[in-house]
Amino acid sequence: MPVNRNALIRYRTIDQCLQNRRRKWTLDDLIAACGDAIYEYQGIDTGVSRRTVQADIEMMRSNKLGYEAPIVVVDKKYYTYSDKNYSITNSPLNQQDMQVLSEVSGLLKQFKGFNHFTDLNEMVSKLEDKIYSQKTQSSPVIDFEKNDNLKGLEWIEVIRKAIVAKKAICITYQSFKAREASTFCFSGYLLKEYRNRWFVLGMQHKRNAHIMTLALDRIQAVEVDEEPYRENRTLDLATYYNDCLGVTKSPGQRDCEVVFWVDAANAPYVITKPLHHTQKVLSEDETGKIFSIKVILNFELERELLGFGAKMRVLGPRILVKQIKAQLVKTLANYENNQE
Repeated sequence: MPVNRNALIRYRTIDQCLQNRRRKWTLDDLIAACGDAIYEYQGIDTGVSRRTVQADIEMMRSNKLGYEAPIVVVDKKYYTYSDKNYSITNSPLNQQDMQVLSEVSGLLKQFKGFNHFTDLNEMVSKLEDKIYSQKTQSSPVIDFEKNDNLKGLEWIEVIRKAIVAKKAICITYQSFKAREASTFCFSGYLLKEYRNRWFVLGMQHKRNAHIMTLALDRIQAVEVDEEPYRENRTLDLATYYNDCLGVTKSPGQRDCEVVFWVDAANAPYVITKPLHHTQKVLSEDETGKIFSIKVILNFELERELLGFGAKMRVLGPRILVKQIKAQLVKTLANYENNQE
């Protein structure tokens, strides 16, 4: 059954709304959300009728498009999914989808050999594996790293749209250290993923406005704000994180040379998977190798180095050696205090 672009936008919008279980969705809320989405993607500002959205919901509930979405009405007013993990994006692909995916995969594979398109390799592999598993009705042969319980993913599209449209957003946020949540205006500049967690870099609107990085899994609410968007005029977003592991960084923070020794048994792992793109081998002997990387000192760096345990020894700078030693003393004390 052919489906026009506007209908697909509405289905996707309804699906995103019903996945957001932090809010209760009435039919009027869904109508408004669909109208906003059509205007954003198509530039059409005629609105969406009540009958259209009701028909969309019935279509999503049916198996005509293969969705069979478990949409229910709670308290005779609020729409939601009875299965909190459901999404139409998880639905099996039909033949038309498979054909399109195959064509896209074939197109992308033409670029795999070019250095400028090395980032496409994983995308192509994922597509090919998806196509293979769908065609053969068998298990995938590639298992990519994922975290099904990851929080905050529902904010990615909202924040991305705000960044593209250069709109300020109002964020309700509670860090792990804060006793309670706070709400503030924020201009986002860059979404970044690090180890399956998502972050947004931007500027908080205050008198002492400053650049900050927020973890999406600590966000409780996001709404478009009427305050003027504050343009990024100081940061090179393409290189901002080049001198650090992770995302903990302050503008103006300087990198330094971090030197560390890794024993002979584990040095090959560090060579084949460098800690940072600046990694160099300074020297080696039968006991192991000495490496260096040029990065800023932050929490993620300490955690990465501590993860090697006795297989690694940090040699410099002096302040980092002191911090690593302090962490190891605390670790040893934790074990000694728990002895029976």
